[in-house]
Amino acid sequence: MNRADPTAIYNWLCLSERITTSGQPSEAQLAEIRKLGVQHIINLGPHDHEYALPDEAASVAELNMEYVYIPVDFKNPTNKDFGQFCEAMEELSDQPVHVHCIANYRVSAFFERWHREIRGMDAEQARNLRQKAWQEPDLTWRTFIG
Repeated sequence: MNRADPTAIYNWLCLSERITTSGQPSEAQLAEIRKLGVQHIINLGPHDHEYALPDEAASVAELNMEYVYIPVDFKNPTNKDFGQFCEAMEELSDQPVHVHCIANYRVSAFFERWHREIRGMDAEQARNLRQKAWQEPDLTWRTFIG
């Protein structure tokens, strides 16, 4: 991907050359993400949240990107949600992808677990990546992360 990161997007993080994450991007910010070469958007935030876009799937489609929607209940993240996330990341394993939710809390927790369980990353290193977006998850999320 081109490295002119749109850092004005809330909690923007670049995890690798092909993976970026953030809180909820605006429609204009989705276009900026597309300019980076991203072809896939994974959204873990609920469509009914006050900060969600009115029709993100349509906005993403208009930019010729693919959209994956995995709505994660902030009060009850599940292993099923994590399994869907892992499947999506596996399918996109060689393609630029941007993963977001509302504040990059769900996403950073999912990536901490993914880095550790799927990628075999050291637990401290995975935690340090998560802490760039979310310092102190509550008990529900600490349990989910493992």
